[in-house]
Amino acid sequence: MPSTFGVVDLFAGPGGLGEGFSSLVEDGHAPFRIGISVEKEASAHRTLTLRAFLREYQARHGVLPKEFIDFHAGLASEPDWSAVDAEACQHAVGEARALELGTGPAATAIAGAIATLKAKYDDTILIGGPPCQAYSLVGRVRSRGKVGYVPEEDARHYLFREYIRVLDKLRPAAFVMENVKGMLSSTVESRLVFEMLMEDLSSLGTGRDHHYELRAIRVEGGKASLQEATQPSDFIVRSEAFGVPQRRHRVIIIGIRSDLAAGAADAEIAVSLEARTVNDVIGTMPSLRSGISRGLDDALLWRREVIDAAKLLAGINKGKGDRALREAFRSVSRRMQEASPEVRSASWLPDGYATSNDELLQWLERPGLRAIAQHETRGHMASDLGRYLFAAVFGNVHGYSPKAADFPLALSPDHRNWHSGAFNDRFRVQLADEASTTVTSHISKDGHYFIHPDPLQCRSLTVREAARLQTFSDDYLFLGNRTQQYVQVGNAVPPFLARQIAALIHASLSNPGTREL
Repeated sequence: MPSTFGVVDLFAGPGGLGEGFSSLVEDGHAPFRIGISVEKEASAHRTLTLRAFLREYQARHGVLPKEFIDFHAGLASEPDWSAVDAEACQHAVGEARALELGTGPAATAIAGAIATLKAKYDDTILIGGPPCQAYSLVGRVRSRGKVGYVPEEDARHYLFREYIRVLDKLRPAAFVMENVKGMLSSTVESRLVFEMLMEDLSSLGTGRDHHYELRAIRVEGGKASLQEATQPSDFIVRSEAFGVPQRRHRVIIIGIRSDLAAGAADAEIAVSLEARTVNDVIGTMPSLRSGISRGLDDALLWRREVIDAAKLLAGINKGKGDRALREAFRSVSRRMQEASPEVRSASWLPDGYATSNDELLQWLERPGLRAIAQHETRGHMASDLGRYLFAAVFGNVHGYSPKAADFPLALSPDHRNWHSGAFNDRFRVQLADEASTTVTSHISKDGHYFIHPDPLQCRSLTVREAARLQTFSDDYLFLGNRTQQYVQVGNAVPPFLARQIAALIHASLSNPGTREL
C-alpha cells in the first residue's frame, strides 16, 4: 500500500504551499494530507479554513457544494458552512488554526497535532516559511527608516527558530522551508541570518539516530532533481522554470531525514520547458476599465480622460523620431472612441472555459464554476491614468517597461525625487508576452508596479488576475476586504510550483531502497 504522509503547514498564509501538497495525486493516491495549518492573520486564516472545508467536502462528495458555487459567483452571501456539512466544517476548524507561533497556545495545539499525525499516518512532512518582511530588501529599507529600530529586537528575524523547534519535535520524513532571496544577505547580531539558519538545521539530530540531509532543487534539461548545495544561491528556486507565469525567485530548502535520504539522489520529475506568459493566464479574462478615485467616476468620463491622455502623448511624441510610439497612441485614441470597456467588474466565464488541454489552464480553470470571482478593478487618480496608459503603450511598442527617464515631463508626478533614480520603476507594466515580475503584497498599496498590458483597459491588475499569475485556481476564494485579498495573494507560494515540489519529494521518499537497512 502507498505511504500517506500527514502534513504540518506553518506560517501558512492563505494556503498556497499546502494546496500544492494536498492536490498531488500519484496513481490514484493522494500521498499528502494536511493535519494542521497555522496562520495568525485573521483574513488569511478565514481563507485557509474555507479551503480546508472545500477539500474535505470534495473528498466526501466528489464535487464542490452548490452553496459555495453560488457564493463564489456572487449570487448569495456566505453561508453557514456547518449547515452545509457539519463534519467537513468540524474537520476544517480542526485543521486551520489561528495561532501565533512562539506562544503557549500554538505550542499546545501543535504538540497535539503531532501526536495525532504520528498515530494516524505512515510518516509526516513539515512545510512553510517564516514571514519575509524582516528579510526582504524592501522590508529592511523600511525598517531602517523607523526611529529607534533595532534589528536584534525584531522578533521576525528569529521566527525561523519556531519552525526549527517544530521540526525537532515532529522529526518528519522531509521538510520544505521557503523564504525570500533577501534572507541570504540579511544580518542580525553581525551575522548572516542564513548562516544561523543552516547551523540550526545542521545541528538537528546531534546525539540522536538521524539527522537531515539538506538539498537544493536543480532544474536542468526539463528535469527537476534534489542536489547538494555548494553555495547559498543554489537554494534559489526560479518559479518560471516550473511553468509559473511569474519571475518569482525564492529560497527553498529541502531536508530529507537521513534514514530516507538514499532515494533523493536519483529522484527527479519532468518540468515544462515552455515559458509561460502573462497573456497565457489573463489574456482571456473579461476586459474592464479602471475607476477614477477622486471626483466623479463613470464610463464616459473615464474614456474621455484616457483619450485626452492618448492625444496628449501622441502630440508630445510628434517629431521625436519614435514614430511607432506616436502611432500607437493615435491608435489607442481611435480605438477608445470606437469601443472601450464599460464595466469595472465582470464575472462571466470566457469562451471555452475549462475545456483546454493545456496543463496550466487545466489547473486554473475549474469545471462546475458559474463565474469568475474577484475580478474587479480599483480606482486610480486621473493623473495616474496617463502614466498607466504611457507604460502600457511603451511596453507594447518597445518590449520593456519604461523607466522614470522615459516618461515625458508632462507626466512627471509632483515628487522632487522623481528624476533622482530612486523611483526608476515607480510605474511598471507587466508585459503580455513574458512572465510577470514578482507578485508581492505591495500590490495592496497601489497598482503602480502591476499595470495591465492592455492600454485600452488602462488599469492595474485585479485580485483574480494576480491570483492567476500566482497559479491559484479560479475556485480559490480569498476572504476579507480587497486590500487583505491582495496581501494574501502576494504573500503566498504559487500552488502550481508547490505541487511540483511535492511530487519531487514524493519521488524521493517512494524510491525503492529509500529506507536504510
